[in-house]
Amino acid sequence: MSALAPLPVTPSAPKERVAYLDNARYWVMLLVVVGHSLTEFVVMDSARGVYTWIYAFHMPLFILISGYTARHYVGDVKQIRRIVSTLVVPYLIVELSLQLITRHYTGEPAQLMVLSPQWIGWFMAALILWRLTTPIWRALRYPITTSIIISLGSGLIDIPNVLAIHKTVAFLPFYVIGLHMTRERFLQLGTMRLRVASAVLLSGLFVLCQFVRFPQSGQWLLWKNSYVDMGVTFGEGLLIRSGLIVLGLVMTFAALSLVPRGRSWTTAQGERTFYCYLLHGFVIIWLDRHYHLWDQLEPYGATAVAGLIVASVILANLLMTRPVARAFRPIFEPKLTWLFRPIDESPKVKIPT
Repeated sequence: MSALAPLPVTPSAPKERVAYLDNARYWVMLLVVVGHSLTEFVVMDSARGVYTWIYAFHMPLFILISGYTARHYVGDVKQIRRIVSTLVVPYLIVELSLQLITRHYTGEPAQLMVLSPQWIGWFMAALILWRLTTPIWRALRYPITTSIIISLGSGLIDIPNVLAIHKTVAFLPFYVIGLHMTRERFLQLGTMRLRVASAVLLSGLFVLCQFVRFPQSGQWLLWKNSYVDMGVTFGEGLLIRSGLIVLGLVMTFAALSLVPRGRSWTTAQGERTFYCYLLHGFVIIWLDRHYHLWDQLEPYGATAVAGLIVASVILANLLMTRPVARAFRPIFEPKLTWLFRPIDESPKVKIPT
């Protein structure tokens, strides 16, 4: 039996690292880890405000950057292989591992649900679906409008948690907008006037979140429940979801305007946020389930919240270091040469007819 012929590959744009985007990844990853560390404390006033402020824009920001970096995706062989090795495999490893750890301590889930992400795995599942559908959003005449309609409409029905499809479609506008961003548009966010306005806006919203309690804000900001489940009418749900999309975009662009443009130590850290995202959940689950850390800290109130924020920043920076990336790269970014057919990258010679 003869071997399969090598698959042709479509040339794609060369990968480039942009210091500005790596800086943005660094800061948003700090928000991700801090936000996750405060999840168990949202019942406390001292944590609720910080949590609400972070969740209002940290995932929209992360997703918009992910959309921008995927703008050259065309579905060629190399890109498909990379999706498998850097998204599918890490998703399976992280999701199954976290479910096994949780079941060890709590007995739940009774059955492993590989297609039903329970926590941080949802973002990996969403990235897979977004990336695979990227050619559609590049081909549509009105991709952003279409994505917004899909997001708003998704709240009208109950969607099962299969590959986090409910959150995938709810957050879709941020990914599609990221696909249509350009370097010039990012640079336009760096004017001094806009940076001052952005600093005032983000600071003002942070203060507002500390003193104003928004009903069910924690659930709305998870972007996964239908409007009926949230106890509102379809019209009210559409208005609230629309407001969250606008708020997420405004805060995202405000944050992007404040991100430094030049290379610094945060740039190198930002190049390794992938490992931080995949690993920080294991640390939080272990400290919570094994040591009941959050239960022990809750009586200390605001002091515990401040301590957790500091500890989260330290943890995030540790997980973005070079030794961590070197140790976990073979696990989370395997080559998998044994799995794929060889790629024929030799130039094709056209035979005259």
